Amino acid sequence: MLDSQEKNEFIQIIGKDRYLDRPEELACYAYDAFLIESAPDAVIFPQTTREVSEILKTASKFKIPVTGRGAGTSVCGAPIPINHGIVLCFSKMDEIIDVNTRDRYIIVQPGVVNADVQKALAPFGFFYPPDPGSMNTSTIGGNIAMNAGGPRCLKYGVTMDYVLGMEVVLASGEIVKFGSKNVKDVTGYKLSSLFCGSEGTLGIITRAILKVVPMPETVKTLMTTFNDLDNTAKAVTDIIGSGIIPVAMELMDKLTLNAIEDVANLGLDRNAAGSLIIEIDGNKEACNKEIKKIIETLKKNGAIHIQEAASDTEREKLWTARRSAYGVFAKLAPDIISEDVTVPVSKVPQMIRKIIEITDKYSLKVGILAHAGDGNMHPMIPADRKNKKEWQKVEKAFSEIFQAAVELDGTLSGEHGIGLAKSAYLPLVMNKDSIKLMKKIKQAIDPDLILNPGKFV
Repeated sequence: MLDSQEKNEFIQIIGKDRYLDRPEELACYAYDAFLIESAPDAVIFPQTTREVSEILKTASKFKIPVTGRGAGTSVCGAPIPINHGIVLCFSKMDEIIDVNTRDRYIIVQPGVVNADVQKALAPFGFFYPPDPGSMNTSTIGGNIAMNAGGPRCLKYGVTMDYVLGMEVVLASGEIVKFGSKNVKDVTGYKLSSLFCGSEGTLGIITRAILKVVPMPETVKTLMTTFNDLDNTAKAVTDIIGSGIIPVAMELMDKLTLNAIEDVANLGLDRNAAGSLIIEIDGNKEACNKEIKKIIETLKKNGAIHIQEAASDTEREKLWTARRSAYGVFAKLAPDIISEDVTVPVSKVPQMIRKIIEITDKYSLKVGILAHAGDGNMHPMIPADRKNKKEWQKVEKAFSEIFQAAVELDGTLSGEHGIGLAKSAYLPLVMNKDSIKLMKKIKQAIDPDLILNPGKFV
């Protein structure tokens, strides 16, 4: 717990009504969608950048750990205050400051929900491409901290590709600004890329300038099923290899498909071994040509059912079901781990076979959900953490899955981040000197190591 002097100094900055420290209140900020829990000593709700600066100056003076928090939707333990201290919750910094589609940007505070950015842009015929599965809940600050992805990343790229500039408060309380409102800007180091994906270990984001793009003229969405999961994966590599880059290509195996069908009642084929949701966009003529080519490729790979969404309502229903996959799959057991190893697209079929082989070896259920077009796979294992023998199998299986991904020229994370979940596995993809360099950067910016301590650096 914080002593009375520390507590009083924080209260002087933000007032009693935005300071929580009762045990029942702190419990709400002790977890995310990962499995480890750790309560903070206090939760503080800043409303301005100046308040964040004063809070960090005070925390720095007393060497108190500070963990930033958006909506807590992380699945890797990134916002868990493992060393206690204070949680800075940004739910009260949720203002959309400026929408400027003429110059293609929007300026927001960190607590703005991703879906609210989309709603603000829609009347102008623009959108913000990064669309994590948690977009209806997750915040822009959290999305930037984790370099969030989503289904549309296949064509449009990840969060880092859309951050034009930021305002960040350092551990010292200094307020730094970098980047600009310009789509082209090569002035100095591209610091937005350093802070994007840093999981709150380098600074606290208080404002972001995001690039936005015009909505396409036409969007077409296909749902297709296969009798063979290997054919499902091969169809993905063949479509990409043909020169077509869809907006999204989402793969689901039988277990995931049936879990979704149990809840969404979409009329999906429960006997299908695998399915793909494929979406393209652009001008009408180009979309019609691409859809024809995609359907031909699907048929060559043994697709048993191909259906195009006939309306925006049908399309939205498909995507709502897909985005609910994690939640509905989690109902299969008391606990669930969802990972996100990534391999080159050409090796997606091999990686899927490897995941199945490993989980079969340990007699575990696995659901495979993938942003297959960019090689990003989410193997989901439902289990009971209280069953020690079963949980040991889960841990061994994921250790082997990580190793398998690396052996296929892959990496540990495509969009979920490292957090607490995978820090032990960093040496699989980084040599000692690379890890040492990250630690040097951390030390230079946060010498007292108060920002989100206990994570990957």
